[in-house]
Amino acid sequence: MNILEEIQNCSVEWKELGEVAHSIKTGLNPRKFFQLNTSDASNYYITVREIRGHKIVPSEKTDLINNDGLMLCQNRSNLEIGDVLFTGTGTIGNVAIIEKTPTNWNIKEGVYAIKPKKEQICSKFLMYLFESENIKKEIERRKAGGTVKSVSMAEMKKIKIPIPPLEIQEKIVQILDKMTGYVTELTSELTSELTSRKKQYSFYRDKLLSFEDEVYQVEWKTLREVAECLAGATPRTSNSSYWENGTIPWMSSGEVNKGFVYDTEKKITQEGYDSCSTKVVPIDTVVIALAGQGKTRGTVAITKVELCTNQSLCSIVSNDDINSHYLYYYLKGQYQKLRDISSGEGTRGGLNLKMIRDFRIPVPSLEIQSRIVQVLDNFDMVCNNLNIGLPKEIDLRQKQYEYFREKLLTFTAEGVYTDSTVQYRQDLIRLLNWVFGPIRVELGAICDFVRGNGLQKKDFTEIGKSVIHYGQIYTKYDFSVSETLSKTREIVFKKLKKAQPNDLVMATTSENVEDVGKAIVWEGKEEIGISGDSYIIQTTQNSRYLNYWLRSTSFQTQKERKVTGTKVIRINSKDIEKFQIILPSLTEQERIVSILDKFNILTHSLFEGLPKEIKLRQKQYEYWRNQLLNFNE
Repeated sequence: MNILEEIQNCSVEWKELGEVAHSIKTGLNPRKFFQLNTSDASNYYITVREIRGHKIVPSEKTDLINNDGLMLCQNRSNLEIGDVLFTGTGTIGNVAIIEKTPTNWNIKEGVYAIKPKKEQICSKFLMYLFESENIKKEIERRKAGGTVKSVSMAEMKKIKIPIPPLEIQEKIVQILDKMTGYVTELTSELTSELTSRKKQYSFYRDKLLSFEDEVYQVEWKTLREVAECLAGATPRTSNSSYWENGTIPWMSSGEVNKGFVYDTEKKITQEGYDSCSTKVVPIDTVVIALAGQGKTRGTVAITKVELCTNQSLCSIVSNDDINSHYLYYYLKGQYQKLRDISSGEGTRGGLNLKMIRDFRIPVPSLEIQSRIVQVLDNFDMVCNNLNIGLPKEIDLRQKQYEYFREKLLTFTAEGVYTDSTVQYRQDLIRLLNWVFGPIRVELGAICDFVRGNGLQKKDFTEIGKSVIHYGQIYTKYDFSVSETLSKTREIVFKKLKKAQPNDLVMATTSENVEDVGKAIVWEGKEEIGISGDSYIIQTTQNSRYLNYWLRSTSFQTQKERKVTGTKVIRINSKDIEKFQIILPSLTEQERIVSILDKFNILTHSLFEGLPKEIKLRQKQYEYWRNQLLNFNE
């Protein structure tokens, strides 16, 4: 005879819980008796939330009580090994058995401690009974209260339960213990597999979005580290043999204003050259004015012929790490800074060799230096190739050239693009990507943040205009959405901020840090209304690429430093705008999105499949548990 047949054929008595229990007691609420979390508190105060999975599971959030509070609770609950704990309020019906004498914890009011009469019913059998469908239904009928339901002690005592012979009880417990072990083990294995796959997915996503070996990093060096800095000299002007019929180009400080120096106004003879300390420097030497009248000091030129200079000029002969044209363009942009460090005041101030040698410059790779030079040497041609629209008017073209040159050299020095100016933004980023590859950018420089407004859940209707409420972003939606779950009336919709196709919508408020900052990509065809506690993020970059980044470790790390609040967690757009993202070209963004989309499809099916498998096993267990505990009254 199998166990199910034994159950059907055995004698079963139905008794009220109060008849088969020595006592049903509860814990104690603080009120005037004791306080929670005092300085001397070290014992766990167990509530409904700590009783789950047949165990008492304290956590970091569990309140603490001191020894006096522990004794007061114990005097009322009288906890002992073998007692069955039952949650009688809030989440009703969670059960556990006390397996060890509780020395550092006790229970709150609302958690019942049931002492079974062991000669009639064993503790584990009673615990499993509380989880059976028949007993659950009876408990449900005995609930009372408003928003928070509870089962009173009087009603608990009236719950009718089946009492088969102890031998049958023990057999049922053995079977259910084994089944529980199987389900727990399988759930653990599947959960471990799910966690492993999620970690694997996150690893590859973060790797694709990191550009660790590609992103431009600023390296600063002094000119003495990358070049030889030489001062010139002047042969005696009173000696005509040093000057007449000279063949060696000799450059004076006033000639730096030429920019590119192909010839000099004066030349000296070999005798004149030998008479002083001036040195002939090679073609493509950068020359800077150490002194000079008016605005000459700090002006930079580059030689296009071998020449020597006077003592008011410093010749900078770069080594193999520096493209001399890059050095020329960079120092040209440092004109005011060079003047500011000059010794002296006003027009009589001057630079010296030490100042020049100690002057620090950013040193990107030679490839990047070459691209910067290509842009600045051939600005019109490069910008036209990049589809950057230059104005036809000469003055506007010149202003745009100066703007792009300044931004290009600023990025070279800083390594982060931070300008949120809308004009030329996309063109400049395209240019920086062409020169540097993936670039570090502040989010506010590529995105505009618009705060949502006014939509509440009470405004939802069956039909109407499409809307998204911030809470749905992390409870109802996943990565992107083309149809909304909610609608609202036209009169409400008109007042709302609108998201356009390919905008992102971000939740800025939640009860936990993980959900704050979650976003979806709106891929529908029409505009939609957005609630408060959310931002509409508008960008000319690839929206899906940005949303993948918003789920990366890089974003999460920066976010965790800026969220505020305890019960309600928030984040502000002013902080998010300062977050740094590594931005490749649009073409590279599309390639990465294509990879992550495919990977997402594969992993998503796995993420759905494993929880379904866990749920299926749990249902199988519940079916057999109910069969084993199904006694006819």
